[in-house]
Amino acid sequence: MAAINRDDVAHLARLAHIEMSAQELDRMAGELAVIVDSVKSVSQAAGDDVPATSHPMPLTNVFRDDVVGHTFTAEQALSGAPDSEDNRFKVPAILDEA
Repeated sequence: MAAINRDDVAHLARLAHIEMSAQELDRMAGELAVIVDSVKSVSQAAGDDVPATSHPMPLTNVFRDDVVGHTFTAEQALSGAPDSEDNRFKVPAILDEA
């Protein structure tokens, strides 16, 4: 088991400004020791021949290439607009100009 004792937990609790009773300190020391041991066992699972990875499955780009297709001229784009001005859509004002 990992060498995490009650004094270590009390020190961490003080640093985190967490008030803990004596019973909580004893219980937390045991729980933290189990956690540290679990992390150690996982660290030992990968050997030197296993490359480090950031994701368990290979990632591939699923987006298509951005290819310019058919584009409308300004006249074609504005042909169905209710109102236009200076080759732009004209919309009602929503803010006061004052």
